[in-house]
Amino acid sequence: MAGDARRKVLITGAGSGFGKGAAIELAARGHEVVAACETDAQATALAAEHPELTTVKLDVTDPADVAGAADLGVDVLINNAGVGIVGPMASIPLAEVRRSFEVNVFGMVALSQAVIPSMRERGWGRIINVSSVAGFFASPLGSPYSMTKHAVEAFTKSLRAELAPHGIDVTKVNPGPYGTGFNDQMVNGAAAFIEEGDTETTELHAVVRQVILTDQLDPTEVSTALADLVDATETPVETYLPEGIRELLAPFL
Repeated sequence: MAGDARRKVLITGAGSGFGKGAAIELAARGHEVVAACETDAQATALAAEHPELTTVKLDVTDPADVAGAADLGVDVLINNAGVGIVGPMASIPLAEVRRSFEVNVFGMVALSQAVIPSMRERGWGRIINVSSVAGFFASPLGSPYSMTKHAVEAFTKSLRAELAPHGIDVTKVNPGPYGTGFNDQMVNGAAAFIEEGDTETTELHAVVRQVILTDQLDPTEVSTALADLVDATETPVETYLPEGIRELLAPFL
């Protein structure tokens, strides 16, 4: 893929956070951007705010929405949609764990399967998966989320090797704690799954909240990195953000 070519880019989870930022940045760079949102209301609001974007309702857990993506003829897919659910594994409802996998893993796989045939037919394409530092680092209370992101790691690396002979490039980004509001909702939401009277887990939750939510970083760095990966002639298998985060966490791995 030429680094200076105009591409048609589909971004899931574009209603907020990294996805919204990347959509705006890519449109500013001259790309045709299809910004996919989970709900019609999100898509309508985004279109009103940024008319330069083509917005669609695309829930990655809705088979009909996913099937529609196959007809978009996209050059690049950014699998950004995700949910953040954490809590003590002893008491978090299994339905919440399943929901994490439905969105973060099976939704990503389904969207990829939807767009791969047209990419193979053209002989080129690119898939960019948004993983997390949780893909290689599992913190206390983080199991429901970390398990899904560990799966994204394996999926990306395997798919990259499978699709390279067809001219399709697959890569991923692993962001750390960026201030999109996603981490706040995820970490604070864990309190709902802590059993009454479980003082030890409540105290642990306070520590986790302090570590993850203090001094979160500017999410523009991740949105720009995603746009850069769309423009790149070649991509690495992974991009850790911020720079040095993997080395910083190495003693705890």
